[in-house]
Amino acid sequence: MKKLIEKCDSPRDTILIVDDSIVSRASLKSIFVKDYRVLEADDGLSGLDMLKNAAERLAAVILDIVMPRADGIQVLRIMGQMGVLDQLPVFLITGEHKDEVLREAYELGAMDIIPKPVIPYVVERRVKSVIELFHSRNNLNDIIAEQRQALMAQAEQLYEYGVGMIETLSTVIEFKHDESGGHVRRLRAITTHLLRHTAFGEGLENKEIDLIGMAAITHDVGKIAIPDHILTKPGRLTEEEFEIMKTHTSKGADLLSSITPLRDQAFYAYAYDVALHHHERWDGKGYPDRLMGDEISTGAQTVALADVYDALVSKRCYKNPYSFDEAVKMIISGQCGAFNPQLLRCFLDIEGDLRRLYSNLASVS
Repeated sequence: MKKLIEKCDSPRDTILIVDDSIVSRASLKSIFVKDYRVLEADDGLSGLDMLKNAAERLAAVILDIVMPRADGIQVLRIMGQMGVLDQLPVFLITGEHKDEVLREAYELGAMDIIPKPVIPYVVERRVKSVIELFHSRNNLNDIIAEQRQALMAQAEQLYEYGVGMIETLSTVIEFKHDESGGHVRRLRAITTHLLRHTAFGEGLENKEIDLIGMAAITHDVGKIAIPDHILTKPGRLTEEEFEIMKTHTSKGADLLSSITPLRDQAFYAYAYDVALHHHERWDGKGYPDRLMGDEISTGAQTVALADVYDALVSKRCYKNPYSFDEAVKMIISGQCGAFNPQLLRCFLDIEGDLRRLYSNLASVS
């Protein structure tokens, strides 16, 4: 239900008195009229109508419990349903002292219960004190809400800046590696398609899948720290060169952790994990941590397979592209390392879709 009282710059300068007794209303009005505008209603339903029309200006509501056309308890219950009691204090005036009535009033949200006959200075002090308390609290809530909104906007800007910077950096690395610049975009598309359209992504929410897809963009960011003569070498790497190349996983994770705006984002945990573990393999023969089986996260497993698939069907400085059929055979036969059998089954289920994805992405060089 939409709140009746929205944030408003109008001063809360009005008190609503709802009582079927003219004498009681006059007595209460005399207490507050010097400091507040006073509205009066002689039954519960009329009081609710006035409340709806003047809600944003009301500082407090004073209700008699015993009234025609909706008593004070009924009015209080309806006000609770309208969602105004957290912003507007309600006081009940009653000559009754039944415990069950008083207990129900407090449970429904009454701020205070004032016994009849009222003592003017007591009523004035109690009502004004609570009004001041609500005013301070509402102002504080408004300030907190504004600050939270500003911080969220700032965090979003920092997040977009950080991710944009990483995506640009990843693309630069691709060009250094004699790639077309489309690898990270294809990797993201393959990863999200695998997780969104197969059982391998079961249990993941769409937001998680999107974050893993974004993390795929940063998987090779650590290659910025690899010397060009190794990164762009057209032939086979020596054992020493390969050991240096392998460090791109840990260097990538270190680089991501050094970007302060990213560390507070949900994206960071996925990006760090994928950068560090996208070369781990199901049988424990990957690197850098030699993780095995389900020790490797779903995201890292999926990005690893997507990375291998795209690398095989793409032209690289050290090889010509394989056909899609050849790439599938190499992956299934284990020539590119061991993958989760379930992931391989899911990959085969949608591999035709992946080929069609390529026609909608950058052309394979």
